Amino acid sequence: MTTPVFLTVDTALSWRHHADGRDLAAIVERSFDPAGVGIPWQLDQMARHGLKGVFFVDPMPALAFGLEPIRRVVDTILDAGQEVQLQLHPVWAGAAAGDAGAQHGRFALGDYDATAQHDLIAGARDLLVAAGAPSPIAFRAGDFAANDDTLRALAALDFDYDSSCNGGEQRRALGLSPRQIAPVAHCGVSEVPVTLIEERVSTLCNFRISALSSGEMRAALDHAEARNHAAVTIVSGSCALANRAGTRANGIHVRRFAALCAMLAERRSSLPTCWFGDRPALRLGQDDVPLEPHHLRTGWRQAEQLWSNMVEERAA
Repeated sequence: MTTPVFLTVDTALSWRHHADGRDLAAIVERSFDPAGVGIPWQLDQMARHGLKGVFFVDPMPALAFGLEPIRRVVDTILDAGQEVQLQLHPVWAGAAAGDAGAQHGRFALGDYDATAQHDLIAGARDLLVAAGAPSPIAFRAGDFAANDDTLRALAALDFDYDSSCNGGEQRRALGLSPRQIAPVAHCGVSEVPVTLIEERVSTLCNFRISALSSGEMRAALDHAEARNHAAVTIVSGSCALANRAGTRANGIHVRRFAALCAMLAERRSSLPTCWFGDRPALRLGQDDVPLEPHHLRTGWRQAEQLWSNMVEERAA
């Protein structure tokens, strides 16, 4: 039995660059293709290795800047033969071009009441479709800041999947265990959590390019394959492979992404990448557990992270 892999890429204009007062051209470049390792480069890596990728695109900045930047990134993804689904950062509600972030909505979707969440999601879906995407069936809250009202709103709006459950993030309010990694039916949708490993006893770390070393990613995939996990969900980001300023590539993160693509290509028979639109037969509610701690793996990643913070994150 195979374990479907969702290789997901959070794709959004960075609020940080808007709040820094940068113009639209700079915001778009540093968000969607920073230092040449953004969406086009990641699409190219997926194509080279024959992988399927899911791009959770946030259309909310169109409220401030118009649809054109969103349309361009949606076209780029679809032209590469990959999937677009919906992400939503509500901070862009009420934002205005050129005001350096003075006006904005709440940062966490879960901070809105149920009715407001329903309306925000419906509006974001309409913006994404207006930007050229097929009607989405899967959703991820920006910063994973969803709660059960979010999922109920998704069900009412005919979404089939959510992927906001992430026990490795502090901001979590879904009524699920922080250790939940197997897909599960919850509040009317299929919840597809981000995969986790245990870096220390009772300390969870999510399967993100910026969070795990190549060795940890390989071990997590081996663990999922050996234990016949119901799914693996991996997170990258449109600006995850560059430094925070978006001015130079983070070599460690770039190498991790390339290594991950090679690993997934090697394992395509047992860990095939898929789209939500494939509607893979998910084994809901399976009792999958995160990879157990290993001090050598964790120690190597901590050394990598120190180098990343001291060297790779410097602005060009």
